[in-house]
Amino acid sequence: MQSKTSKIAIFVVGLFLINFLGNKIYKRFDLTEDHRYTLSETTKNIAKKVDDIILVKVYLQGDFPAEFKRLQTETKLHLEELKSVNKNIQYRFINPTDIAEELIASGLEPSSLQVQENGKLSEMVLFPYAVINYKNKTEIIPLLNDVFSNSQDEQLESSIQNLEYAFANAIHKIIATKSKKIAVLRGNGELPDIYIADFLRKLNEYYLLAQFTLDSIENQPQKTLFDLAKFDLAIIAKPTEKFTEQEKFALDQFVMNGGKTLWMIDNVQAELDSLQQTGETLAYPRDLGLTDFFFNYGIRINSDLVTDLYCSQIPLATGNIGNQTQFSQFPWVYFPLAISKNNHPINTNIEAVNLRFANNIDTLKNNIKKTVLLQSSPLSKIIGTPSIISLKTIGEQPKKEAYTNGNQPLAVLLEGEFKSAYNGRVKPFKTIKPIDNSSANKMIVISDGDVIANEISKGQPLELGVDKWTNQRYGNKDFLLNSVNYLLDDTGLLNIRSKKIKINFLDKQKAFEEANKWQFINIAFPLIILALFGFLFYYLRLKKYQ
Repeated sequence: MQSKTSKIAIFVVGLFLINFLGNKIYKRFDLTEDHRYTLSETTKNIAKKVDDIILVKVYLQGDFPAEFKRLQTETKLHLEELKSVNKNIQYRFINPTDIAEELIASGLEPSSLQVQENGKLSEMVLFPYAVINYKNKTEIIPLLNDVFSNSQDEQLESSIQNLEYAFANAIHKIIATKSKKIAVLRGNGELPDIYIADFLRKLNEYYLLAQFTLDSIENQPQKTLFDLAKFDLAIIAKPTEKFTEQEKFALDQFVMNGGKTLWMIDNVQAELDSLQQTGETLAYPRDLGLTDFFFNYGIRINSDLVTDLYCSQIPLATGNIGNQTQFSQFPWVYFPLAISKNNHPINTNIEAVNLRFANNIDTLKNNIKKTVLLQSSPLSKIIGTPSIISLKTIGEQPKKEAYTNGNQPLAVLLEGEFKSAYNGRVKPFKTIKPIDNSSANKMIVISDGDVIANEISKGQPLELGVDKWTNQRYGNKDFLLNSVNYLLDDTGLLNIRSKKIKINFLDKQKAFEEANKWQFINIAFPLIILALFGFLFYYLRLKKYQ
């Protein structure tokens, strides 16, 4: 009896120890091939910084088709992973049906999507959003990506793939304090604020922004140099006026001091407005005085135009209905869709970037590492300038054999120890201690100033990278945001964005056609096997005891 009692006591103590160790030692195993449920170190670090309750409301509760059930399930699994890192991260799934009007009033626009089930198409409305609340702050996360450009399966795959970045980015924004400073340069005819408003609005979520005018350098060169050095990054968006030697020297010393630069340069004067008004325009070289400046760093932006058969469209008036002008879209080879090699975190998993009147870039031999981030397609042709650009060419069928110049570099990342463009030269103005060589630094040069320009409707800026006529979505905003993140060493979120997973979807048409076969296999066949087993068991039992 005592032995039996001791065994029971040992069993109870063992159960207690197992439960205790189970609470203390917690390990999750990700057995998927692409490790989709394994959080990156960046995500874990962000989650660990949450020092108070953060509530995530997900409006994906309800009766959804299989595809959206997949999005719902993947979202829930990802939030479970975040919660396992930090118990302060709480979540709740909410059915939006009864609160649709309240959600719309708060700025959550519903998505109307086509659903194919049992061979029939139907339409459903859903609110694919998550809302994060933390210390009186709110952040909205769209869970459905690429609504305009891709098929439904591609949208869902992109959305599931983007979950980790979306939540990590939102949590980072809502808990982090801004520290890096960005100067938006003015004084050389750069794009007006309204044309870069959408991108600056996006940047303002992460960084401190301020306009910086180089005009003051003429009267106060030392102060201008000192003030510019306070910034971590300078954005130069489509300057149209020539840079003076003093301005170039200030930017050169900014680079030598470790400042990062994002250049968006048009080396050819060719504007869409005059083309649409008169039907033709003269494209001619634009002298910005930067040729020797960039040549010293190892690149040359040529004064030509890259045309490409892989291009976006130009809207042209084709008639009137009543008092309304009707527009149609035509492929326009002067608007190349720049593609990436997926050879860098900046350009991985982004859509084609829409450029206008872009120039090709030559890379020169020196000690600077050069990475081509964007390029034209193999079906490209270089047009020399000056030349006349006419809309009459739209009606002509382009000759494929003429587009044989191959991939042309359109955006280049430069990394290394830069040599001053004024090394061994007379300085435009005296400074306390001019620097002739920088420490490790980086800059990005894009040969199109309009890559950052959003469209305007009724006097309001639209989303960057979305064509207001076709709703076609391009990768301009993602590419530029990745560029800024990389230049400012925010590579953690950048690497999450470039994470790639593969989601397998059912062939809906095939599933519908073979529905009866698979219903038989999954329902009737197991019952038949069970009946045979029961009959065999009965027969053997009868034979044994007969």
